Amino acid sequence: MKNILLLVHDDDGQEARLQAALDLTRALEGHLSCIDITPYPVIAGDLYVGVGESAILSDERESEARNKAVLTARLSHEDVSWDWKDATGEMANCVLDAAALADLIVLNRQLDDYPLPDMRTIVSRVVMQARVPVVAVPEDAKGFPVAGRALIAWDGQGAAIATVRACVPLLRLASEVAIFMARDGAKGVEPGEAAAYLSRHGIHASLRTIDDGLHAPDKLITEEAQRWGADYVVMGAYSHGRLMETFGGVTKRMLGNSTLPLVLGH
Repeated sequence: MKNILLLVHDDDGQEARLQAALDLTRALEGHLSCIDITPYPVIAGDLYVGVGESAILSDERESEARNKAVLTARLSHEDVSWDWKDATGEMANCVLDAAALADLIVLNRQLDDYPLPDMRTIVSRVVMQARVPVVAVPEDAKGFPVAGRALIAWDGQGAAIATVRACVPLLRLASEVAIFMARDGAKGVEPGEAAAYLSRHGIHASLRTIDDGLHAPDKLITEEAQRWGADYVVMGAYSHGRLMETFGGVTKRMLGNSTLPLVLGH
């Protein structure tokens, strides 16, 4: 987990993404790759749509050029290895194009006050297609609590298994790790097996399971995170199928409501 990819764009979540990415890059002794994206404008079509799109795109490029100047000056004083690439296009596509050799991608879970960029949709697409963990931080995050308490939301399914395997380097840095499972009758890998797997990597996780097939898993995960004092949550995304998630599933609600950083995988 050495190659950290950061979405750069001048929006309300950028500072949170940057601080989280710097914390992760330092702690993992990795390399930070910044992808600065100028999105294509989306405006209502009319006879002058071409002129309007060109003017908006020109303004966006000027804004991102100013943003680049500020951030590259800041990065030159940070104690991390980094590089910078510029891209123009749809945000999720640009992130995916840059993510071929990424080990971790840093985005926001959602930007609460503005519909664009639609971070929740961007995260969803990137998690599903990049197949590497995505760190989705709240827009007011001051960094990423690398040495904090990590709660693994376990359901025994493939996405959770893949996410835990990929996140071993990060989990090694946590002060404490807990595995939480709300049983709903579905079959899968038992949480004790996950704990045994982690123990072989020097990560000694506590276990807590409850039997609850009535309440929404995201509600139970949130309550457990508060009870245990978690600093971030690790979970598999869209474990029960993308179609179900489209209509308001666990991952979508966690992205919309969580006050903690989420580490999502698929």
